[in-house]
Amino acid sequence: MSSSFTSDTPPAGYTLADQVKRFAKAKSDNVARVMDIDSVYDGSFLKGQRVLVTGANRGIGLALCKELAANGADIVATCRKSSAELEALSPKQIILNVDVTDTKSCQDMAAQVSEPLDIVINNAGYFYEPVEKIDSMNFEEQMKMIDICAVGPLRVSAALHNAGKIKTPGGKIAMITSQGGSVTWREVQNPSGGDYGHHMSKSAANMGSKLLAQELKHEGIMVQVLHPGFNKTDMTAKYAQIWEVEGAVDPAVGAKRVMHEIGLMAPEYNGLFINCEDGLQIPW
Repeated sequence: MSSSFTSDTPPAGYTLADQVKRFAKAKSDNVARVMDIDSVYDGSFLKGQRVLVTGANRGIGLALCKELAANGADIVATCRKSSAELEALSPKQIILNVDVTDTKSCQDMAAQVSEPLDIVINNAGYFYEPVEKIDSMNFEEQMKMIDICAVGPLRVSAALHNAGKIKTPGGKIAMITSQGGSVTWREVQNPSGGDYGHHMSKSAANMGSKLLAQELKHEGIMVQVLHPGFNKTDMTAKYAQIWEVEGAVDPAVGAKRVMHEIGLMAPEYNGLFINCEDGLQIPW
């Protein structure tokens, strides 16, 4: 059943479901927000902000840390193991052996955070590479993705909140999920189904994020659900053949897009599902 949210003319404030058409239109219209993030982004708000990033040692997480460092933020980097590139940024803290699927690990991490945080970026994720279809489902991998991508951010957020490590009021929690979690958009983006674990995990992550936003708004903590856009990382390498036509960008650009949206976070935008490519909403 078609919906206005999957049409080429979605409701005002919402972005196009078709990634190829979305990028082509932005390119044709020369939309600065999409084609040149530097024309609208000012990272100066990050100076002196204490920002925790999960999955900070590589990919988008590392790119986010580089952007934070460039703008004078105090970085608290968490990951399973460090990397030379991360250490070169000289974060205020690097907390290792953090397993977002383990509650005690997350609680131990929170205990090590030395001061309350202005911003928490739940970025750690996992993407099973083989394409899942009805004859090739991997149920163990589906559960792993759900555990890491959906329950993991809740473990991290709960551990930090319950340890008093998120500033109240005024704290921000950015949930890095994906447009792949939009149930409405599956008609356009997955007309033949498939990739069950990935999409289920992101949809569950979106629900958890929305509920967290509803609960924490009463304490003055903002939560937003962010699709970081299509980024050229190891995690998306299996889609390298469509990177260009769908407007995939270098992680450094993707990081600025994410930070731009974090900078715009305010109580009136609490709990929204935002496409960091163009700043428009994605339907649930």
